[in-house]
Amino acid sequence: MIRDEPLVLGIETSCDETGVGIVRGHTLLADAIASSVDQHARFGGVVPEVASRAHLEAMTPTVERALADAGVSFTDVDAFAVTAGPGLPGALMVGVAAAKAYALSLGKPLYGVNHLAAHVCVDQLEHGPLPKPCVAMLVSGGHSSLLLVPDVASDVRSLGSTVDDAAGEAFDKVARVLDLGFPGGPVIDRMAREGDPAAIAFPRGKYNDGTYDFSFSGLKTAVARWVEAKERAGEPVPVADVAASFQEAVVDVLTQKALKVCKDNGVHDLLIGGGVAANSRLRALAAERCEAAGVRLRVPRPKLCTDNGAMVAALGSELVASGLAPSDLELPADSSLPIESITL
Repeated sequence: MIRDEPLVLGIETSCDETGVGIVRGHTLLADAIASSVDQHARFGGVVPEVASRAHLEAMTPTVERALADAGVSFTDVDAFAVTAGPGLPGALMVGVAAAKAYALSLGKPLYGVNHLAAHVCVDQLEHGPLPKPCVAMLVSGGHSSLLLVPDVASDVRSLGSTVDDAAGEAFDKVARVLDLGFPGGPVIDRMAREGDPAAIAFPRGKYNDGTYDFSFSGLKTAVARWVEAKERAGEPVPVADVAASFQEAVVDVLTQKALKVCKDNGVHDLLIGGGVAANSRLRALAAERCEAAGVRLRVPRPKLCTDNGAMVAALGSELVASGLAPSDLELPADSSLPIESITL
């Protein structure tokens, strides 16, 4: 580790995770997270007001825990980075306000960064600098995006996105149909290992439509109707087979589209990020298809796929290293920040 590289503290509050990460260059020193997922579970999904209150309560102790884990103090921090969007408006405002307060009180630069670009950049903490260019597929509860990334600090281009439910959202809704609880991604992943992915021929939306876009709403509805038909007939629902067949439909579409983007754009490096990138079947099928296509695959370890402060600090570190100007201390929280706006 090079000690004269800037020390960056990143804050993430776009949804239900209060994340604080500390990075020096491409070295991760601390990744502290306080999750409010248990508070949302009884509602079957994230409640924005509950998330905002949880961020308020968790911010100071999570920052202090990250500093202790890294063995540094506030005076050692060279710059702050914070997720400015996209995300839940109230949740974003908590993180942005906290980052402004820290930066102003310490006289340090502040970088308001894009949540999606941060998901791309976090892989550098594990696998080193990103190839230029690379293709990134980000899949989470709120996003299913295909991006061309010539330079994560200055040039990220959207090529495709979801037209309705994101992949992670579909996992949550199908888990609710199967009475598996919230969040749906991890439990469906576990349940699917006991089922047959070829048991039920669920639809693959927009599979061969010639675009890079996704659609998972029809798949979710097809699962719900299939389960309802079984229940009306008084037959047992084979939950593991439903979970495995649904999951296979999702990852089949995701990997097919991602490899199409790589082929069409002559890019030989694919990065997968976001919470759904922790799914074991997605990782396995992507590895299999990338190897067959001669594409190098990069996927961060599961903990770095879900929302965290490390990814925000990683992008902040990249921006500092690239010599880009910091944000104005009046920067807003932008819930619909487009991916092309890497910083605010």
